[in-house]
Amino acid sequence: MLEQLSAVLDARAGFIFACASLASIAVAAAVDKAVPSERVEEFKLANGLQVVVIPDHRASVVTQMVWYKVGAADEPPGTSGIAHFLEHLMFKGTDLIANGQFSKIIAKNGGEDNAFTNHDVTAYFQRVAKDRLPKVMEMEADRMVNLRLSVEDVETERKVILEERRSRVDNDPGSILQEQMMAALYRNHPYGVPIIGWEHEIRALDREDAFAFYRRFYAPENAILIVGGDVEPEEVKKLAEETFGKIPRHGSASVRARPEEPDHLAAVKVTLQDPRAGRTTVQRYFLAPSYTTAEPGEAEALDLLMRIAASGSVSRIYKRLVVEQKKAANAGGWYSDTGLDSGRLGFYAIASDGMSSEDLEKGIEEVIEELRTGGVTQEELDRARAAQLAEFVYATDSMPHLARHYGWRLATGMTVEDVEEWPERLKQVTVDDIRTAARKFLVDKNSVTGVLLVAPEHTSRMDGQPVQAPPGRKS
Repeated sequence: MLEQLSAVLDARAGFIFACASLASIAVAAAVDKAVPSERVEEFKLANGLQVVVIPDHRASVVTQMVWYKVGAADEPPGTSGIAHFLEHLMFKGTDLIANGQFSKIIAKNGGEDNAFTNHDVTAYFQRVAKDRLPKVMEMEADRMVNLRLSVEDVETERKVILEERRSRVDNDPGSILQEQMMAALYRNHPYGVPIIGWEHEIRALDREDAFAFYRRFYAPENAILIVGGDVEPEEVKKLAEETFGKIPRHGSASVRARPEEPDHLAAVKVTLQDPRAGRTTVQRYFLAPSYTTAEPGEAEALDLLMRIAASGSVSRIYKRLVVEQKKAANAGGWYSDTGLDSGRLGFYAIASDGMSSEDLEKGIEEVIEELRTGGVTQEELDRARAAQLAEFVYATDSMPHLARHYGWRLATGMTVEDVEEWPERLKQVTVDDIRTAARKFLVDKNSVTGVLLVAPEHTSRMDGQPVQAPPGRKS
Protein backbone atom coordinates (compact mmCIF):
# COMPACT_ATOMS: atom_id res chain seq x y z
CA MET A 1 0.00 0.00 0.00
CA LEU A 2 2.78 2.44 0.90
CA GLU A 3 4.57 1.64 -2.38
CA GLN A 4 1.39 2.47 -4.29
CA LEU A 5 1.03 5.68 -2.29
CA SER A 6 4.63 6.58 -3.09
CA ALA A 7 4.01 6.18 -6.81
CA VAL A 8 0.85 8.26 -6.67
CA LEU A 9 2.56 11.04 -4.69
CA ASP A 10 5.55 11.12 -7.01
CA ALA A 11 3.24 11.38 -10.03
CA ARG A 12 1.17 14.08 -8.32
CA ALA A 13 4.30 16.02 -7.38
CA GLY A 14 5.47 15.99 -10.98
CA PHE A 15 2.07 17.13 -12.19
CA ILE A 16 1.92 19.94 -9.63
CA PHE A 17 5.37 21.17 -10.59
CA ALA A 18 4.55 21.07 -14.31
CA CYS A 19 1.39 23.07 -13.64
CA ALA A 20 3.14 25.51 -11.31
CA SER A 21 5.22 27.15 -14.01
CA LEU A 22 2.14 27.60 -16.20
CA ALA A 23 -0.06 28.70 -13.32
CA SER A 24 2.47 31.17 -11.98
CA ILE A 25 1.80 33.56 -14.88
CA ALA A 26 -1.93 33.59 -14.20
CA VAL A 27 -1.38 33.72 -10.45
CA ALA A 28 0.97 36.68 -10.75
CA ALA A 29 -1.64 38.57 -12.74
CA ALA A 30 -4.37 37.67 -10.25
CA VAL A 31 -2.26 38.70 -7.28
CA ASP A 32 -1.78 42.14 -8.79
CA LYS A 33 -5.56 42.55 -8.50
CA ALA A 34 -6.08 40.71 -5.22
CA VAL A 35 -5.92 43.61 -2.77
CA PRO A 36 -5.43 46.89 -4.67
CA SER A 37 -5.07 49.92 -2.46
CA GLU A 38 -8.27 51.54 -3.77
CA ARG A 39 -10.20 48.60 -2.39
CA VAL A 40 -9.47 49.38 1.23
CA GLU A 41 -10.01 52.63 3.08
CA GLU A 42 -9.05 53.37 6.68
CA PHE A 43 -9.74 56.24 9.04
CA LYS A 44 -9.88 56.99 12.76
CA LEU A 45 -12.72 58.31 14.85
CA ALA A 46 -12.10 61.14 17.29
CA ASN A 47 -11.98 58.66 20.20
CA GLY A 48 -9.14 56.72 18.57
CA LEU A 49 -11.07 53.79 17.06
CA GLN A 50 -9.36 52.64 13.87
CA VAL A 51 -11.82 51.73 11.11
CA VAL A 52 -11.02 49.75 7.95
CA VAL A 53 -13.56 49.34 5.14
CA ILE A 54 -13.23 46.66 2.43
CA PRO A 55 -15.96 47.18 -0.21
CA ASP A 56 -17.18 44.11 -2.13
CA HIS A 57 -20.53 44.46 -3.88
CA ARG A 58 -20.96 40.96 -5.27
CA ALA A 59 -23.60 40.10 -2.63
CA SER A 60 -25.65 42.13 -0.19
CA VAL A 61 -23.78 40.69 2.79
CA VAL A 62 -21.49 42.35 5.33
CA THR A 63 -18.83 41.04 7.69
CA GLN A 64 -18.10 43.11 10.80
CA MET A 65 -15.14 42.38 13.06
CA VAL A 66 -14.00 44.21 16.19
CA TRP A 67 -10.40 43.48 17.14
CA TYR A 68 -9.08 44.39 20.57
CA LYS A 69 -5.32 44.73 20.81
CA VAL A 70 -5.13 42.53 23.86
CA GLY A 71 -4.74 38.81 24.38
CA ALA A 72 -3.58 36.15 26.76
CA ALA A 73 -0.01 37.47 26.77
CA ASP A 74 -1.28 40.72 28.35
CA GLU A 75 -2.84 39.09 31.41
CA PRO A 76 -1.65 40.12 34.88
CA PRO A 77 0.48 37.40 36.51
CA GLY A 78 -1.62 34.82 38.29
CA THR A 79 -4.76 35.40 36.20
CA SER A 80 -4.03 33.16 33.21
CA GLY A 81 -7.12 32.60 31.11
CA ILE A 82 -8.81 35.91 31.94
CA ALA A 83 -8.65 37.18 28.34
CA HIS A 84 -10.42 34.07 27.07
CA PHE A 85 -12.78 34.07 30.07
CA LEU A 86 -13.80 37.66 29.33
CA GLU A 87 -14.42 36.77 25.69
CA HIS A 88 -17.05 34.28 26.90
CA LEU A 89 -18.53 36.76 29.36
CA MET A 90 -18.95 39.38 26.61
CA PHE A 91 -21.95 37.37 25.39
CA LYS A 92 -23.80 37.72 28.70
CA GLY A 93 -25.62 41.04 28.45
CA THR A 94 -25.85 44.80 28.87
CA ASP A 95 -28.58 47.22 29.92
CA LEU A 96 -29.93 47.02 26.34
CA ILE A 97 -29.38 43.32 25.65
CA ALA A 98 -30.83 40.70 27.99
CA ASN A 99 -28.52 38.10 29.50
CA GLY A 100 -27.48 35.48 26.92
CA GLN A 101 -29.43 37.09 24.08
CA PHE A 102 -26.60 38.60 22.00
CA SER A 103 -26.07 35.64 19.64
CA LYS A 104 -29.79 34.84 19.57
CA ILE A 105 -30.55 38.35 18.31
CA ILE A 106 -27.93 37.95 15.59
CA ALA A 107 -29.42 34.59 14.58
CA LYS A 108 -32.98 36.00 14.55
CA ASN A 109 -31.72 38.63 12.13
CA GLY A 110 -30.42 35.90 9.82
CA GLY A 111 -26.77 36.30 10.76
CA GLU A 112 -23.99 34.39 12.44
CA ASP A 113 -21.45 35.45 15.01
CA ASN A 114 -18.56 34.18 17.09
CA ALA A 115 -15.35 35.27 18.80
CA PHE A 116 -11.84 34.03 19.53
CA THR A 117 -8.88 34.81 21.76
CA ASN A 118 -5.20 34.55 20.89
CA HIS A 119 -2.05 35.48 22.78
CA ASP A 120 -2.09 38.90 21.08
CA VAL A 121 -5.68 39.67 20.07
CA THR A 122 -9.31 39.15 20.96
CA ALA A 123 -11.82 39.42 18.12
CA TYR A 124 -15.61 39.41 17.76
CA PHE A 125 -17.34 39.04 14.43
CA GLN A 126 -20.74 38.95 12.76
CA ARG A 127 -21.85 38.16 9.22
CA VAL A 128 -25.24 39.59 8.30
CA ALA A 129 -27.32 40.99 5.47
CA LYS A 130 -26.36 44.56 4.65
CA ASP A 131 -29.53 46.07 6.08
CA ARG A 132 -28.72 44.51 9.48
CA LEU A 133 -25.34 46.22 9.78
CA PRO A 134 -26.69 49.21 11.80
CA LYS A 135 -28.17 46.79 14.33
CA VAL A 136 -25.04 44.67 14.83
CA MET A 137 -22.79 47.74 14.96
CA GLU A 138 -25.00 49.22 17.67
CA MET A 139 -24.86 45.94 19.62
CA GLU A 140 -21.09 45.62 19.36
CA ALA A 141 -20.55 49.23 20.41
CA ASP A 142 -22.94 48.72 23.34
CA ARG A 143 -21.00 45.82 24.78
CA MET A 144 -17.69 47.62 24.36
CA VAL A 145 -18.66 49.83 27.27
CA ASN A 146 -21.86 48.56 28.93
CA LEU A 147 -21.15 44.94 29.86
CA ARG A 148 -23.12 43.73 32.88
CA LEU A 149 -22.09 40.67 34.88
CA SER A 150 -23.56 39.00 37.92
CA VAL A 151 -21.63 36.73 40.26
CA GLU A 152 -23.79 33.88 38.95
CA ASP A 153 -22.79 34.69 35.35
CA VAL A 154 -19.14 34.38 36.27
CA GLU A 155 -19.60 31.18 38.27
CA THR A 156 -21.54 29.54 35.45
CA GLU A 157 -19.08 30.53 32.76
CA ARG A 158 -16.09 29.43 34.84
CA LYS A 159 -17.54 25.91 34.81
CA VAL A 160 -17.86 26.13 31.03
CA ILE A 161 -14.23 27.18 30.67
CA LEU A 162 -13.01 24.41 32.96
CA GLU A 163 -14.97 21.85 30.95
CA GLU A 164 -13.53 23.32 27.75
CA ARG A 165 -10.04 22.90 29.16
CA ARG A 166 -10.76 19.31 30.18
CA SER A 167 -12.15 18.34 26.78
CA ARG A 168 -9.65 20.20 24.58
CA VAL A 169 -6.46 19.89 26.61
CA ASP A 170 -6.56 17.52 29.57
CA ASN A 171 -8.24 14.69 27.62
CA ASP A 172 -5.98 15.07 24.57
CA PRO A 173 -2.37 13.87 24.95
CA GLY A 174 -1.33 15.85 21.87
CA SER A 175 -2.66 19.08 23.37
CA ILE A 176 -0.98 18.34 26.71
CA LEU A 177 2.33 17.87 24.91
CA GLN A 178 1.89 21.07 22.91
CA GLU A 179 1.11 23.02 26.09
CA GLN A 180 4.26 21.70 27.77
CA MET A 181 6.37 22.41 24.68
CA MET A 182 5.19 26.01 24.57
CA ALA A 183 6.02 26.42 28.26
CA ALA A 184 9.52 25.09 27.52
CA LEU A 185 10.03 27.14 24.36
CA TYR A 186 9.08 30.43 26.03
CA ARG A 187 10.94 30.40 29.32
CA ASN A 188 10.14 33.99 30.29
CA HIS A 189 7.75 35.42 27.71
CA PRO A 190 3.99 34.94 28.39
CA TYR A 191 3.55 33.07 25.09
CA GLY A 192 4.53 30.09 27.25
CA VAL A 193 1.29 30.41 29.24
CA PRO A 194 -1.70 28.64 27.63
CA ILE A 195 -4.37 30.90 26.18
CA ILE A 196 -7.11 29.00 27.98
CA GLY A 197 -5.14 29.34 31.23
CA TRP A 198 -3.76 26.97 33.86
CA GLU A 199 -6.54 25.11 35.64
CA HIS A 200 -5.67 26.27 39.16
CA GLU A 201 -5.68 29.91 38.04
CA ILE A 202 -8.94 29.57 36.10
CA ARG A 203 -10.60 28.29 39.27
CA ALA A 204 -9.58 31.48 41.09
CA LEU A 205 -10.82 33.98 38.47
CA ASP A 206 -13.71 36.12 39.66
CA ARG A 207 -15.99 38.97 38.62
CA GLU A 208 -13.51 41.65 39.67
CA ASP A 209 -10.73 40.07 37.59
CA ALA A 210 -13.00 40.14 34.56
CA PHE A 211 -14.10 43.75 35.05
CA ALA A 212 -10.56 44.96 35.75
CA PHE A 213 -9.37 43.44 32.47
CA TYR A 214 -12.43 44.75 30.61
CA ARG A 215 -12.11 48.30 31.89
CA ARG A 216 -8.41 48.44 31.11
CA PHE A 217 -8.34 47.04 27.59
CA TYR A 218 -11.81 47.29 26.04
CA ALA A 219 -11.59 50.85 24.80
CA PRO A 220 -12.11 52.46 21.39
CA GLU A 221 -8.49 53.60 21.17
CA ASN A 222 -7.41 49.98 21.71
CA ALA A 223 -9.67 48.51 19.03
CA ILE A 224 -9.97 48.13 15.27
CA LEU A 225 -13.30 47.92 13.46
CA ILE A 226 -13.20 46.01 10.16
CA VAL A 227 -16.27 46.17 7.91
CA GLY A 228 -16.20 44.32 4.61
CA GLY A 229 -18.81 43.56 1.99
CA ASP A 230 -21.61 45.50 0.32
CA VAL A 231 -20.71 48.86 1.87
CA GLU A 232 -18.99 52.12 1.03
CA PRO A 233 -16.54 53.94 3.33
CA GLU A 234 -18.77 56.96 3.87
CA GLU A 235 -21.77 54.95 5.04
CA VAL A 236 -19.59 52.92 7.39
CA LYS A 237 -18.04 56.09 8.78
CA LYS A 238 -21.48 57.55 9.46
CA LEU A 239 -22.66 54.40 11.25
CA ALA A 240 -19.42 54.10 13.23
CA GLU A 241 -19.62 57.70 14.43
CA GLU A 242 -23.26 57.21 15.50
CA THR A 243 -22.42 54.09 17.52
CA PHE A 244 -18.77 53.60 18.47
CA GLY A 245 -18.11 57.33 18.15
CA LYS A 246 -20.22 58.04 21.23
CA ILE A 247 -17.89 56.03 23.46
CA PRO A 248 -15.32 58.24 25.20
CA ARG A 249 -11.64 57.41 25.03
CA HIS A 250 -10.72 55.48 28.18
CA GLY A 251 -7.06 56.35 28.44
CA SER A 252 -6.45 53.18 30.48
CA ALA A 253 -5.25 50.77 27.79
CA SER A 254 -1.54 51.02 28.54
CA VAL A 255 1.24 50.26 26.11
CA ARG A 256 1.97 46.57 26.11
CA ALA A 257 4.99 45.86 28.29
CA ARG A 258 5.85 42.18 28.19
CA PRO A 259 8.87 40.33 29.58
CA GLU A 260 11.51 39.62 26.97
CA GLU A 261 12.67 36.13 26.16
CA PRO A 262 16.32 35.60 27.21
CA ASP A 263 18.92 34.02 24.95
CA HIS A 264 18.59 30.26 24.90
CA LEU A 265 21.70 28.22 25.67
CA ALA A 266 20.47 24.64 25.27
CA ALA A 267 17.82 22.66 23.44
CA VAL A 268 15.03 21.19 25.53
CA LYS A 269 13.30 17.83 25.21
CA VAL A 270 9.87 17.07 26.63
CA THR A 271 8.62 13.47 26.75
CA LEU A 272 5.03 12.51 27.53
CA GLN A 273 3.89 8.92 28.00
CA ASP A 274 0.14 8.49 27.89
CA PRO A 275 -2.01 5.37 27.41
CA ARG A 276 -4.47 7.45 25.36
CA ALA A 277 -1.88 8.27 22.70
CA GLY A 278 -2.70 6.56 19.41
CA ARG A 279 0.80 6.55 17.91
CA THR A 280 4.27 7.73 18.73
CA THR A 281 4.78 11.30 17.52
CA VAL A 282 7.71 13.69 17.51
CA GLN A 283 7.48 17.47 17.15
CA ARG A 284 10.12 20.15 17.09
CA TYR A 285 9.52 23.88 17.59
CA PHE A 286 11.97 26.71 16.91
CA LEU A 287 11.84 30.35 17.94
CA ALA A 288 11.59 32.59 14.90
CA PRO A 289 10.57 36.16 14.11
CA SER A 290 7.01 36.95 13.06
CA TYR A 291 6.03 39.29 10.24
CA THR A 292 5.89 42.06 12.83
CA THR A 293 9.36 41.46 14.27
CA ALA A 294 11.35 40.10 11.30
CA GLU A 295 13.93 42.06 9.37
CA PRO A 296 12.82 43.00 5.83
CA GLY A 297 12.39 39.87 3.73
CA GLU A 298 12.99 37.37 6.56
CA ALA A 299 9.39 36.42 7.23
CA GLU A 300 8.67 35.98 3.52
CA ALA A 301 11.72 33.70 3.24
CA LEU A 302 10.55 31.69 6.26
CA ASP A 303 7.07 31.39 4.73
CA LEU A 304 8.48 29.83 1.58
CA LEU A 305 11.08 27.78 3.46
CA MET A 306 8.39 26.06 5.51
CA ARG A 307 6.14 25.50 2.49
CA ILE A 308 9.02 23.73 0.74
CA ALA A 309 10.10 21.89 3.86
CA ALA A 310 6.87 20.82 5.44
CA SER A 311 3.62 21.76 3.64
CA GLY A 312 1.72 18.93 2.04
CA SER A 313 2.59 15.76 0.20
CA VAL A 314 5.26 17.35 -2.02
CA SER A 315 7.20 18.75 0.92
CA ARG A 316 10.70 17.61 1.83
CA ILE A 317 9.72 16.08 5.15
CA TYR A 318 6.70 14.19 3.79
CA LYS A 319 8.53 12.74 0.82
CA ARG A 320 11.50 11.75 2.96
CA LEU A 321 9.79 10.26 6.04
CA VAL A 322 6.51 8.98 4.59
CA VAL A 323 7.20 8.10 0.96
CA GLU A 324 10.87 7.18 0.83
CA GLN A 325 11.85 5.96 4.29
CA LYS A 326 8.34 4.88 5.38
CA LYS A 327 9.16 5.90 8.94
CA ALA A 328 6.06 8.04 9.32
CA ALA A 329 2.36 7.71 8.60
CA ASN A 330 2.26 11.47 8.25
CA ALA A 331 4.70 14.37 8.52
CA GLY A 332 4.62 18.11 7.99
CA GLY A 333 5.08 21.46 9.62
CA TRP A 334 4.13 25.13 9.74
CA TYR A 335 5.23 28.69 10.29
CA SER A 336 3.31 30.61 12.96
CA ASP A 337 3.90 34.14 11.69
CA THR A 338 1.33 36.45 13.32
CA GLY A 339 2.78 37.03 16.80
CA LEU A 340 3.28 40.54 18.07
CA ASP A 341 6.57 39.59 19.72
CA SER A 342 7.77 36.45 17.92
CA GLY A 343 6.80 33.53 15.73
CA ARG A 344 7.55 29.80 15.62
CA LEU A 345 8.58 27.16 13.15
CA GLY A 346 7.29 23.65 13.70
CA PHE A 347 7.94 20.16 12.33
CA TYR A 348 6.12 16.95 13.21
CA ALA A 349 6.04 13.26 12.32
CA ILE A 350 3.65 10.46 13.30
CA ALA A 351 5.28 7.04 13.44
CA SER A 352 4.47 4.18 11.10
CA ASP A 353 3.98 0.75 12.63
CA GLY A 354 7.13 -0.48 14.32
CA MET A 355 8.96 2.84 14.19
CA SER A 356 10.39 4.46 17.31
CA SER A 357 10.63 8.07 18.39
CA GLU A 358 14.38 7.85 17.73
CA ASP A 359 13.64 6.91 14.11
CA LEU A 360 11.40 9.96 13.74
CA GLU A 361 13.83 12.33 15.45
CA LYS A 362 16.63 11.21 13.19
CA GLY A 363 14.49 11.67 10.10
CA ILE A 364 13.38 15.16 11.12
CA GLU A 365 16.95 16.17 11.95
CA GLU A 366 18.20 14.99 8.56
CA VAL A 367 15.63 17.10 6.73
CA ILE A 368 16.45 20.16 8.83
CA GLU A 369 20.20 19.69 8.38
CA GLU A 370 19.78 19.51 4.60
CA LEU A 371 17.78 22.72 4.60
CA ARG A 372 20.38 24.48 6.67
CA THR A 373 23.44 23.32 4.75
CA GLY A 374 22.11 22.80 1.24
CA GLY A 375 19.18 25.19 1.04
CA VAL A 376 16.49 24.68 -1.59
CA THR A 377 16.43 24.56 -5.37
CA GLN A 378 15.07 27.17 -7.72
CA GLU A 379 12.46 24.68 -8.88
CA GLU A 380 11.26 24.16 -5.32
CA LEU A 381 11.11 27.90 -4.74
CA ASP A 382 9.15 28.55 -7.94
CA ARG A 383 6.63 25.84 -7.11
CA ALA A 384 6.22 26.98 -3.51
CA ARG A 385 5.82 30.63 -4.46
CA ALA A 386 3.20 29.84 -7.11
CA ALA A 387 1.27 27.73 -4.61
CA GLN A 388 1.52 30.39 -1.88
CA LEU A 389 0.31 33.17 -4.14
CA ALA A 390 -2.48 31.03 -5.58
CA GLU A 391 -3.64 30.16 -2.07
CA PHE A 392 -3.63 33.85 -1.19
CA VAL A 393 -5.70 34.76 -4.27
CA TYR A 394 -8.29 32.07 -3.50
CA ALA A 395 -8.49 33.17 0.14
CA THR A 396 -9.14 36.81 -0.78
CA ASP A 397 -12.30 35.67 -2.55
CA SER A 398 -13.82 35.16 0.93
CA MET A 399 -14.77 38.39 2.69
CA PRO A 400 -14.68 36.84 6.21
CA HIS A 401 -11.17 35.57 5.46
CA LEU A 402 -10.08 38.93 4.07
CA ALA A 403 -11.48 40.82 7.06
CA ARG A 404 -9.67 38.41 9.37
CA HIS A 405 -6.44 38.78 7.38
CA TYR A 406 -6.44 42.57 7.62
CA GLY A 407 -7.64 42.63 11.22
CA TRP A 408 -5.02 40.25 12.54
CA ARG A 409 -2.14 41.98 10.78
CA LEU A 410 -3.25 45.47 11.82
CA ALA A 411 -3.91 44.41 15.43
CA THR A 412 -0.35 43.06 15.69
CA GLY A 413 1.42 46.16 14.49
CA MET A 414 1.36 46.05 10.70
CA THR A 415 -0.24 48.53 8.30
CA VAL A 416 -2.64 48.30 5.39
CA GLU A 417 0.34 48.96 3.11
CA ASP A 418 2.23 46.05 4.69
CA VAL A 419 -0.70 43.76 3.94
CA GLU A 420 -1.13 44.92 0.36
CA GLU A 421 2.57 44.82 -0.51
CA TRP A 422 3.05 41.27 0.77
CA PRO A 423 2.62 39.53 -2.62
CA GLU A 424 5.30 41.71 -4.18
CA ARG A 425 7.65 41.04 -1.27
CA LEU A 426 7.08 37.32 -1.66
CA LYS A 427 8.04 37.56 -5.33
CA GLN A 428 11.42 39.03 -4.36
CA VAL A 429 12.54 36.06 -2.22
CA THR A 430 15.56 34.22 -3.64
CA VAL A 431 17.14 30.82 -3.04
CA ASP A 432 19.92 32.58 -1.13
CA ASP A 433 17.37 34.34 1.10
CA ILE A 434 15.87 30.99 2.07
CA ARG A 435 19.26 29.41 2.74
CA THR A 436 20.18 32.38 4.94
CA ALA A 437 16.91 32.12 6.86
CA ALA A 438 17.36 28.39 7.40
CA ARG A 439 20.87 28.85 8.76
CA LYS A 440 19.85 31.75 10.96
CA PHE A 441 16.70 30.30 12.50
CA LEU A 442 16.98 26.50 12.40
CA VAL A 443 19.29 26.57 15.40
CA ASP A 444 19.10 23.77 17.95
CA LYS A 445 19.62 25.84 21.10
CA ASN A 446 16.45 27.73 20.22
CA SER A 447 14.37 24.57 19.93
CA VAL A 448 12.13 22.27 21.90
CA THR A 449 11.56 18.66 20.90
CA GLY A 450 8.38 16.97 22.08
CA VAL A 451 7.93 13.21 22.11
CA LEU A 452 4.57 11.52 22.67
CA LEU A 453 4.78 7.81 23.54
CA VAL A 454 2.05 5.27 23.99
CA ALA A 455 2.27 4.26 27.66
CA PRO A 456 0.91 1.13 29.32
CA GLU A 457 -2.57 1.53 30.84
CA HIS A 458 -2.69 3.54 34.08
CA THR A 459 0.74 5.01 33.39
CA SER A 460 1.51 8.61 32.54
CA ARG A 461 4.90 10.28 32.77
CA MET A 462 6.35 13.54 31.59
CA ASP A 463 9.95 14.70 31.59
CA GLY A 464 11.40 18.03 30.64
CA GLN A 465 15.10 18.63 30.78
CA PRO A 466 17.79 20.53 28.92
CA VAL A 467 19.72 18.33 26.51
CA GLN A 468 22.79 18.84 24.41
CA ALA A 469 21.74 20.39 21.15
CA PRO A 470 21.91 17.80 18.37
CA PRO A 471 23.47 19.00 15.12
CA GLY A 472 21.30 21.27 13.10
CA ARG A 473 18.37 23.77 13.09
CA LYS A 474 16.60 26.82 14.47
CA SER A 475 13.40 28.65 15.12
